[in-house]
Amino acid sequence: MLIKTLTPLLLLALSCLPAARAGGISKADLGRALFFDPALSASGTQSCATCHAPDKAFTDQRGSGVAAAVSLGGDGHSLGDRNAPTVTYAALIPDFHRKADGTYVGGLFLAGRAKDLAEQAGGPPLNPIEMAMADKAAVVSVLQKKPFYRDNLKALYGEAVFADSDSAYAAMTDAIAEFEREPEFATFDSRYDRFLRGEIELTPEEELGRTLFFSQQFTNCNICHQLSRSQTDPHETFSNYEYHNIGVPENRALRAINGMAGQRDEGLAANPMADSTDPGLRGRFRTPGLRNVAVTGPYMHNGVFKDLRTVVLFYNKYNSRAARRQINPETGEPWGEPEVAENLSLEELETGPALDDQRIDALVAFLRALTDARYEHLLSETEEAGEAGSTDTAEQ
Repeated sequence: MLIKTLTPLLLLALSCLPAARAGGISKADLGRALFFDPALSASGTQSCATCHAPDKAFTDQRGSGVAAAVSLGGDGHSLGDRNAPTVTYAALIPDFHRKADGTYVGGLFLAGRAKDLAEQAGGPPLNPIEMAMADKAAVVSVLQKKPFYRDNLKALYGEAVFADSDSAYAAMTDAIAEFEREPEFATFDSRYDRFLRGEIELTPEEELGRTLFFSQQFTNCNICHQLSRSQTDPHETFSNYEYHNIGVPENRALRAINGMAGQRDEGLAANPMADSTDPGLRGRFRTPGLRNVAVTGPYMHNGVFKDLRTVVLFYNKYNSRAARRQINPETGEPWGEPEVAENLSLEELETGPALDDQRIDALVAFLRALTDARYEHLLSETEEAGEAGSTDTAEQ
């Protein structure tokens, strides 16, 4: 292996690989190296880990201000239009499919345009705003020039893996997907998990939030954010992975600088695997899982909200008539109009009574309790923002 040509970050990734086994390294080991390798980008500066940093719960926290809503491209100036979601628990998202009742479920990327984890892994290297490689052949050329990749891809996927670019590229994406299926991406060791195992007690505020979250009387959060029928399922990911339009406003500040002003994100309607003739799909995005949600902001598909409490208040506006609840606390202005005004999931949104600040804070506390143990130290970075706007309790 020509380690002199490897970057420090890639060397760190390779140092995490187990000692050589009789059969060589595993597909997941290979995927780990690929995940951290910036050579898979045209600029040679951007890897999967650039936008999905392990120490930041596999999200992109590089940006500041408006630009923090999305990721910076490998060219150093391009900005996309959607927020980079965490890769934690992504392996548990079901493949994109349509149920018998016509409901679309699962898929990777925020609108499900990648059927599965491997297909998603193949997207960024060829995206002109992200890693910007010219085509699959250009990526495969990089792989062939590095003995570590060339030899291990042949060992793991067969001597004919480089017979054509498509097969070699598919092997690469499969390896990355295998890495993302490793237990480190889905540890199920948050405070909530430790509570379920009887190891700790939740605080009174967290317990109130848990009650509210699963309540069919007060919030109905679990209509969309519960996969299992059991409230105590130890592997709950807090999403049914279906698609909804919840009325997220356009991120106009972002679009003023990313060159996409005046466009409309059609969400599921733009998914090539969905029914392009169905206008009811416009503006729908996959319901995200909530594990690590407190440390993976900004929020919504376009990163329009910075703080988790703002998200809870946004949902509450559908059930509150109070004037102050119609104000976005981050801007001091009324909530923006939905980017896609049709197809709002009002049946799910307009459920339950308005919540006072105590209950809103309790929901936030419960959501914070869904943070993996290794990322709990990141919660302190959100505390100040989470406390802002929580002092006014007289009105619902």
